[in-house]
Amino acid sequence: MSSHVGVIGLGAMGLGIAQSLRRGGFEVQVCDLRREIAVEFASNGGIACASPAAVASACEVVFSVVVNAEQTESVLFGRDGAAAAMAPGSLFVVCSTVPPAFAAAIAERLAAMKLLFLDAPISGGPVRAAAGQLTMMTAGSSEAYAKCEAMLPVIAARVFRLGDAPGNGSKVKIINQLLAGVHIAAAAEAMALGIREGVSPQALYEVITHSAGNSWMFENRMPHVLAGDYSPLSAVDIFVKDLGLVLDTARASKFPLPLTAAAHQMFMLASTAGYAKEDDAAVIKIFPGIRLPGKKPD
Repeated sequence: MSSHVGVIGLGAMGLGIAQSLRRGGFEVQVCDLRREIAVEFASNGGIACASPAAVASACEVVFSVVVNAEQTESVLFGRDGAAAAMAPGSLFVVCSTVPPAFAAAIAERLAAMKLLFLDAPISGGPVRAAAGQLTMMTAGSSEAYAKCEAMLPVIAARVFRLGDAPGNGSKVKIINQLLAGVHIAAAAEAMALGIREGVSPQALYEVITHSAGNSWMFENRMPHVLAGDYSPLSAVDIFVKDLGLVLDTARASKFPLPLTAAAHQMFMLASTAGYAKEDDAAVIKIFPGIRLPGKKPD
């Protein structure tokens, strides 16, 4: 098994994956639109490449950790794309949140080129990515798993194998995103009501996190609100995109998702109000007159 592995996309999650692979003893070749990020990574070990094709030509396994399906398509089949540069039998791993039908279609296109594919969206955030403690929701052939069997445990604490049909991993991921988005929206709504009613935000946080109404998202995101710090770990527009994918998937089978639709509208409001690139906890800013002690309302 080759020790050379590629990572395309060095955002908060991709950079953590690349760091984990390097720490695991692999020679990591990286590429990002921001050339300086790739060069900085390589200064501590690894190789910065100028294009996805350059990464793919040197590696039998390539992880793609870009934002969405459109970027994945470009990375694979655009100018200097990875697919044409990969040797037969090489593996392309998509860690992005993409429509399940897109993942299945990409698998077919790569199979026609004698390339392997693993549908492998991730969850856990930048901290867990950097620690090699992600959760991966994967689907693909036994040959695909064999190609990366030494790499996945370096990246993730849990690797769920969801069958051999690409798209199954993406289906589970968008259901996870349904819950995550609805929980963030509900947490923001609850905190906003508490602030409006004059409850101490810190006291409210302490009570809720020790009560039945708590959720992982309330506990994780509401400290951003208490600190007034909306530096993006996962941005508002991520949930505009991901909840949109959930709704598109359900719409195709005429399946109703009323809570998802409401949460999506909340993130859309936040995005169009100017908070698109802020942390997803900034969805609380859609509520009128919300202020924290010592802070002006938006």
